Amino acid sequence: MSQLPSPEQIATALEHMPGWSGDADALEASWTFADFPTALGFMSACVEGIEQRGHHPEWSNVYNRVSVRLRTHDLGDKVSAKDLDLAAFLSAQAANHGAH
Repeated sequence: MSQLPSPEQIATALEHMPGWSGDADALEASWTFADFPTALGFMSACVEGIEQRGHHPEWSNVYNRVSVRLRTHDLGDKVSAKDLDLAAFLSAQAANHGAH
């Protein structure tokens, strides 16, 4: 996959990433956790993998909910292969922390 996947590649990837939506401009997901400590624990558990990827999400936390928006700023605020990779990583971490 090139750095900027085609709209078709993004749509295909999203079919395999439940809870995510988006297009060539951004990917978005939101998870609900049992409580605030669990939501914050999820965010903390993601830090190392985010740093390893050198690609950081736009995310926010309100009580037991974490919302994420992914796009690559240095590629014109478009979805890149880095965003698809980070989305898969965040989904796995969310599942590990009991998100729904």
